[in-house]
Amino acid sequence: MNVFNYSVPNVSNQEVSLSTYKDKVLLIVNTASGCGLAPQFQGLEELYQTFKEEGFVVLGFPCNQFAGQEPLSAQEASTSCQLTYGVSFPTFGKIKVNGSETHPLYQFLKESSGNFLARPIKWNFTKFLVGRNGQVIERFGPTVEPKDIAPAISKALHQRSTANDKGAS
Repeated sequence: MNVFNYSVPNVSNQEVSLSTYKDKVLLIVNTASGCGLAPQFQGLEELYQTFKEEGFVVLGFPCNQFAGQEPLSAQEASTSCQLTYGVSFPTFGKIKVNGSETHPLYQFLKESSGNFLARPIKWNFTKFLVGRNGQVIERFGPTVEPKDIAPAISKALHQRSTANDKGAS
């Protein structure tokens, strides 16, 4: 399994396959427009603009599980992020990242980030760097600034996948 095996809701709540992003390096982030960390949207957009021509995409997933900091609908949250922070990277429908209703993508991300037991997401703006083969490379906590992830993104972009990569299916 890899992230490209999953489908997620778009802002209109229609399922979209992540296979659309096959062979891209991804930064998957649970977001909240009312969070004190929301200024990270600007840094995420800067990463996207810096590396998108090399095959990098940020994927934002609004989540209202942390102190109710994303009360807006997915469409409203997307519009707010575009207007407030200039976000042009793809944003999706609201999902749950913890608990019994955890979206399968996030269950995979948590289980694949280097621990036998899936650690819960602690807060908004937890970031997962995913390689071109759809496997998690690294998990970054909420307070890690997007600019500090740039070296890991650059390294991931310059690693070429091979047929023997784990999860290349």
